[in-house]
Amino acid sequence: MTAQQILKQYFGYDSFRNGQAELISHILQGQDVFGIMPTGAGKSLCYQVPAMMLPGMTVVVSPLISLMQDQVSALRANGIPAAFLNSMLSTEEYKSVLRQVYRGEIRILYAAPERLETSVFQKIAGQVPIAMLTVDEVHCVSQWGHDFRPSYLKIITFLKQIPRRPVLSVFTATATKEVADDVQKILHLHQPFCLTTGFNRENLYFSVQHPRDKFQALLDFLHQHPEQTGIIYCISRKLVEQVTEDLNHAGFPAVRYHARLTDEERRNNQNLFIYGHVRLIVATNAFGMGIDKSDVNFVIHYNMPKNLENYYQEAGRAGRDGSPAECILFYDSSDMRVNQYFIDNAGEESGLSPDIREQLREKELQRLRRIQQYCTGNSCLRHDLLSYFGDTAPSYCGNCSFCRTHCESREITLETQKIISCIYHLHERNLHFDARSLVQILRGSRAKKYQEYHFDQSLSTYGIMREVPENECLEMIQFLLSAGLLAEKEQILHLNRNAALFLKQKKTLFMPVRKIQLSAELRSSGIEEALFRRLVQCREQIARKEHLPPYIVFTDMTLRDMCQKRPVSDMAFLTVSGVGRVKLEKYGDAFMNVIRSYNTGKPENRKD
Repeated sequence: MTAQQILKQYFGYDSFRNGQAELISHILQGQDVFGIMPTGAGKSLCYQVPAMMLPGMTVVVSPLISLMQDQVSALRANGIPAAFLNSMLSTEEYKSVLRQVYRGEIRILYAAPERLETSVFQKIAGQVPIAMLTVDEVHCVSQWGHDFRPSYLKIITFLKQIPRRPVLSVFTATATKEVADDVQKILHLHQPFCLTTGFNRENLYFSVQHPRDKFQALLDFLHQHPEQTGIIYCISRKLVEQVTEDLNHAGFPAVRYHARLTDEERRNNQNLFIYGHVRLIVATNAFGMGIDKSDVNFVIHYNMPKNLENYYQEAGRAGRDGSPAECILFYDSSDMRVNQYFIDNAGEESGLSPDIREQLREKELQRLRRIQQYCTGNSCLRHDLLSYFGDTAPSYCGNCSFCRTHCESREITLETQKIISCIYHLHERNLHFDARSLVQILRGSRAKKYQEYHFDQSLSTYGIMREVPENECLEMIQFLLSAGLLAEKEQILHLNRNAALFLKQKKTLFMPVRKIQLSAELRSSGIEEALFRRLVQCREQIARKEHLPPYIVFTDMTLRDMCQKRPVSDMAFLTVSGVGRVKLEKYGDAFMNVIRSYNTGKPENRKD
């Protein structure tokens, strides 16, 4: 059977997701692979499909018993002979699995890394052909990873003892470049095919909130989403207990999950959640790895996790079916102190020298400071997350709390055409400039260094954007760089293939801009929000009708001056900063009608 046929027959899918087919193809060619794919991207299929085709058994190293059980149950339900070896099996069950392994009846065998060094596994490795060794959550092998586990180092010893080295396929959802390089070095991957499918999950809405009362904020959210399923992560077992108790008391049935519970209660509570008998589970970070529940509508972090790797992995358990889902993080400064306490008082890692332990501690503190920046920053949350993992992302996503609160989308198609055209004509003359110099040319600067080129006589794009403020021109250029429509080398701007395609395909382009925020400064200047908003609406209507960016009609500064002067005559309107005769004739009546209407409602504030 082909990989496509196995995908359809055993898993019921008609096509592979992004990256799956490439990884499977390289595995089948006998090449090591390293897949970095976000939670929900389908990592498991990348080794489960080829495991059905390779001549021998596949061993999957997995860190959690619950993960093994879920995976094996799902595989068996699909008709795939799979099993696991762990402490949950009775003696008879354990022997039964071994008999199946020796008879060649098991295609995929799951085991914890500690089990690789047992005499039983050594015997299996000597008698049963192992075609592939898969390492899930492979970031655990790196000392510089966010979840280093010394037991993962046993994989290296096991590989040295196998009579014939198998294909290695290793996967993780989150890994910085430093960790990825470390993994390849530690496991001695042989010229691996490395694939990062990208970390972006467009269906996830990210939000950071700073509530004074976290539990009340949680209740408010649950009241607004009464039928939804979610995970609530807490920083400690004590807090899990408290939040679970309070939720049940408030009429929101929830179960708890942390390491101090008995195996039976953890298993029962997990199943109640997995099978939809309760919609809410409150847990420490002990819950979730490998849990394949696709209909989680939200993940709320009641506290800030200790690093962005943990946060993105845990938040990524929402919306695994591709449906819109929310990832909300409640932050306050005490989270920083609690996490630092845990880091400072972490137990000694087996086999690590004091120097290495101190290096690991400092690395964890660096990660802690980095996630605090995420929680307190002033930019697009998705951009911040993806940039941390080395993924490119625009500065505006439109689907996070920062973008929805502080930004709006503005069309800059015409301005982009002008910027690209100006660079093109300059390059024709073998002239190259940085962003700030290009802005001066676009705005028709009379500086001596530009006059020497006689741009005013020979360059058609000279001064073509003189009505656009300098800072807005620079913001546009920075946006075009982040969007990949321009390139920059040693601060010099260059055109690329994307710029040519943009002009050829006549695409429409939008840029994020900060929403108008009526600050205390404006209010202290005598500007009333209601009038300001009405003027903004008037400007937007005109801009849409004329297919112009709103600021081309009038800048915010001009609207503020209008609010202060409230002109209702032509002479008065001309006194407004930024209003000339042409704009008076084009827009004066519309804006003065708004002011007259407003003044009629508040005659005591009238000013002519």
